[in-house]
Amino acid sequence: MMAKIVKGSDFKGVVDYILDRNKGTQLVTHEGLFMESNETIAMSFNIQAQMNSKVLKPVGHIALSFSKEDEPRLTNRLMAGIALEYMERMGICDTQFFIARHFDKEHPHVHIAYNRIDNNGNTISDRNERLRSSRICKELTMKYGLHMAGGKDNVKRNRLKEPDKTKYELYDILKAEVGRCSNWNVLVANLKSQGVEVHFSYRGQTNEIQGVIFTKNGYRFNGSKVDRRFSYSKIDAVLQRNRHEERIGMTAKVHEAVTPSASFGTAQNELFNSSLGLLNSNGSSYNASDVEANQEMAEILRRKKKRKRGMRL
Repeated sequence: MMAKIVKGSDFKGVVDYILDRNKGTQLVTHEGLFMESNETIAMSFNIQAQMNSKVLKPVGHIALSFSKEDEPRLTNRLMAGIALEYMERMGICDTQFFIARHFDKEHPHVHIAYNRIDNNGNTISDRNERLRSSRICKELTMKYGLHMAGGKDNVKRNRLKEPDKTKYELYDILKAEVGRCSNWNVLVANLKSQGVEVHFSYRGQTNEIQGVIFTKNGYRFNGSKVDRRFSYSKIDAVLQRNRHEERIGMTAKVHEAVTPSASFGTAQNELFNSSLGLLNSNGSSYNASDVEANQEMAEILRRKKKRKRGMRL
């Protein structure tokens, strides 16, 4: 379940859009309005909005969308109940509204039109409404056992307009590249090859990096605005983890390459053990020269083994 919140000044416009018959509209429920026609509905909204003329955008419009997987069980009655509970939790109470269901998309969804000026002339607060809405949607999704969508991965890219189109392009690129890079230099180079420029922001006048900015198609986005996982600190943590796993993998490969067979003599085993000690002298760390030395040692032992077999022939 997801919510898209819009505010405006034209009640007639939102009424005509939501009650458009071409969308297969079904009116679900309403309160405090003259429902004879689109004109009387808009008139009802406008009369109450005049109680607080200081509010320039008295029109409230929320689209509640559900996953296609939930369609078989989403009756109009159930969707109305969920929408009304959503409104109550959002503090959209004691005011005019109507809720209608559309059938013009593949996923189930309803539209809520409401007056931001309540029945007493007070303004319905929109403070932190998007944060509150996101939390409430998740809570209601869990409460009613609805399908939990996969977030950005399920967004239909072909329907996006700028700058969201570029933002989701960045999301897809970063998701692929951050997971396979082990340091910032490689990541920056890989992103540049795909038309993405990377800039860092610093704390005050210091060299301490505190943020990362990605630029593509002329649009700039802070990493955390693309997605929370792409803030500087979180990307850096993933790169460090990738680097650690890469080192563990290299260590395992080197160990496998230089492991002696049971037919080797005592002197050869001692030689192998001493070379392995170069790799694990501190228990876990290593460097490129250690790896190279071990590979050379493995090659020497392989040649000795080969000569020994030749002598037996």
